[in-house]
Amino acid sequence: MNDVSISEAKKLTAKLAIVVVTYKRQELLKTLFESIEQSSLAPWRVVIVDNEHSDETRRMVEEFGERITAQWGKTIVDADGNQGRVVYAPQTDNLGGAGGFSAGVRKAYELGAEWFWVMDDDVAIEPDGMRMLAKWMPSHDVIQGSRYDYDGGPFYWQYDFIVPLGIPNPIAPAAFGHAGYRVMNTLCFEGGLFRRDIVEKVGFPDPRFFIYWDDTIYGYLASKVTNPIVVADRVMRRTRTIGNWDIAGLRQLNSTSDMNRYHIMRNRGYMARYFMANGDYRPFLFAMGTVATFAKEVIRLVAVDREHVGSGLKKLVAGWWDSRALMHDPDWKPIQPLKQR
Repeated sequence: MNDVSISEAKKLTAKLAIVVVTYKRQELLKTLFESIEQSSLAPWRVVIVDNEHSDETRRMVEEFGERITAQWGKTIVDADGNQGRVVYAPQTDNLGGAGGFSAGVRKAYELGAEWFWVMDDDVAIEPDGMRMLAKWMPSHDVIQGSRYDYDGGPFYWQYDFIVPLGIPNPIAPAAFGHAGYRVMNTLCFEGGLFRRDIVEKVGFPDPRFFIYWDDTIYGYLASKVTNPIVVADRVMRRTRTIGNWDIAGLRQLNSTSDMNRYHIMRNRGYMARYFMANGDYRPFLFAMGTVATFAKEVIRLVAVDREHVGSGLKKLVAGWWDSRALMHDPDWKPIQPLKQR
């Protein structure tokens, strides 16, 4: 697909909100802010969800807002009657990535955003990243841009989700072919872009995940109402160095934390409930996927997080145990669409 002109891209992104979730990583957030200032297109809004509720972050956001107002001027008025481009949204508690993105998308939606470009604080957008995404916006409702890894190389992301097993497809082809995109049935909140219509049909991201699998399930739900795509255009880069184990040169296992390990297993309970609600739950196959997930995390522990083997195994087992309670919680209900289909 050919690039769109700057003028056409400006029209397409006229009410695009960048939604950023941050927590105690001011240096990384500074790098992200600097990259936004270098963008060839000005975002309509930048919503900063601060899970730390930090005075330092507030100061950074205020200074960032002053700089981009001086650079690009005010913008289209929002539902609150404001024309400033930056919105600071501090949270009273640490809601995790899932809760942060839920709060951020909700805030941007209430302000009147038509598009939501969501990201963590450990990325930087490419100067032409928004323009590259704009060319796909007339024809697609959910767009995942590709990324550079922190070392400058391509970052491989598992865009194909094997629903019966509840695991990403580890051998999905990396090449995009002539079309420049592939249809996907998942999403990553590290650079995912979606239209207001999707939020209305699916609902806000589910904050109960806290961290992990929340974006996967949001993409899965979006695939029920549209055809999400991942595109070859590299629209951002990762900025946080992470220990990893390279597999065949492109794919890799990254280091993670015990908190992540717990939620990787626990949140499979939420995943199963969403599959049940949508008629996609296959008990035996899903159990096989859970075993495969556990095995992968054990391999990760041994390969890149060896010093945490003892504590990591305990968290994996605890998360697996707690997932069973979630799968049988009589009070659980899925997130609800904002408008009936």
